Amino acid sequence: MTGPSARPPRADARANEDKLLAAAATAFARDGADATLKQIAKDAGVGIGTLYRRFPTRERLVDATYRYETARLAARTAPLLTELPVDRALRTWMSEVLDYLATKHGMADILGALLRDDANLGSQTREQLTGAVEEFRMAGTAQGVIRAAVPAHDIVTALAGITLAAGAGHQREQAERLLDLLMDGLTRPTEWRADGDPAFRDGEHSAN
Repeated sequence: MTGPSARPPRADARANEDKLLAAAATAFARDGADATLKQIAKDAGVGIGTLYRRFPTRERLVDATYRYETARLAARTAPLLTELPVDRALRTWMSEVLDYLATKHGMADILGALLRDDANLGSQTREQLTGAVEEFRMAGTAQGVIRAAVPAHDIVTALAGITLAAGAGHQREQAERLLDLLMDGLTRPTEWRADGDPAFRDGEHSAN
């Protein structure tokens, strides 16, 4: 017989958890390390006791919020591809990555410790985001909109570089410009390449 601990959470408990995690993500992005658990509970519309029953420590809340936001971002591919042309869908998703990073910066100290203690957490995040980019890439290459020669992990690496160089909140305009440059490279034929061949186009030599 299955014990009570194996039962899935009730629908209302699951709803409260989702509200808490969404409120936490907003609070960490807005207030950073100054975000309080009391305010997060208030924003979620639940009592502080409900928060502590689900997340006994701030560390547990940060861990869950990070995983929640990563999964939410990875799941955005399907709705965006339904609503927008594939190139606009990918570009919109890239801006959402910046929003996601604002949440991450807001809980940087605790999250840094969690990532050091759990080696799998960072790799799982990269796998989820690479999988999301691959969905955009496959849709784009099928329509001839995105260059087929660029693998998803290269796009994620470029995104990581942009966010590392200009990921702070006050650098948002610069980050958006850099994302536009990245999209230009993904959607336009390349007239040159690093080995000096000026006739390179998307992995193939043009006929002379």
